[in-house]
Amino acid sequence: MTVKKTEKNRKIILVTGTPGVGKTAISRLLASKLNAAHIDLGELVKREKLASGIDKVRGSLIADIDKVSKRVQEIIENCDCNVIVDGHYATDVVPSENVDFVFVLRRNPDELKNIMEGRGLKGKKIRENLEAEILDVCLVDAVSTCGTEKVCEIDTSGIGIGEAAKDILLIMKGKKKCQVGVVDWLGKLEAEDRLHNFLRNT
Repeated sequence: MTVKKTEKNRKIILVTGTPGVGKTAISRLLASKLNAAHIDLGELVKREKLASGIDKVRGSLIADIDKVSKRVQEIIENCDCNVIVDGHYATDVVPSENVDFVFVLRRNPDELKNIMEGRGLKGKKIRENLEAEILDVCLVDAVSTCGTEKVCEIDTSGIGIGEAAKDILLIMKGKKKCQVGVVDWLGKLEAEDRLHNFLRNT
């Protein structure tokens, strides 16, 4: 289903990345600055009961991607303003032809591990998320779905949400280059001989 854009300058922006990189906080700030509607996929699934079940191992809802996609596209179709879709599977629920930008947020694995532990995550869930970040899973998904011309990688390591949002706004205005390949956690950890700490013993 292709969404007809009712306003010439309206943008559909996806914000994706591994849990803990700052997607929701940054998306909320962007929404306020762009006068945009903010769709938090995790909250949408909970609020409108769009889950297909519960992952008992990970203690999380399993989103019904077809239902979520249909609902997100309904929201977009009925919205005349900019729309920000925030979630690690955002590229799975909005047709690529309707997307203007995909911002893939990244975070240093050491910081990410501390953030997840601070949220009370443990064991397998932390390990899986760290592996996804180190192996560029969200970036690869975004590029394979939307192409490199729409995907912009943002390193949120060591910076606040305001600075990250500022970088995104500069890219959208054409004042900063949109690019991928800005981080290489795998190479960094291999060079430091620390990769095994994240992929085996977390």
